[in-house]
Amino acid sequence: MRIEAYSQIQNLYNVSKPAGKASPAAVPDFKDKLNISGAGRDLQVARQAVSSAPDVREDRIADIKRDYQNGTYDVSANDFADKILERFAQAAF
Repeated sequence: MRIEAYSQIQNLYNVSKPAGKASPAAVPDFKDKLNISGAGRDLQVARQAVSSAPDVREDRIADIKRDYQNGTYDVSANDFADKILERFAQAAF
């Protein structure tokens, strides 16, 4: 097998690269910029507040625990049934 275009292929590989780097004046000066809207800042503050808040309201639990231990914690059967029906209705949809 004979390659006829050997000189053309050799010319492709011998292409010289540009010497040196571009001058600093020729390179455009791009800078990233970030603008956060007022709503975005408010959302960020709200997220920080939620993340720093405890998952459990210790003061409320302490009151209920104290009442339960004293035997004074009373739950109305009607209120309990209403809450069950309310949760059931939310889960059904």
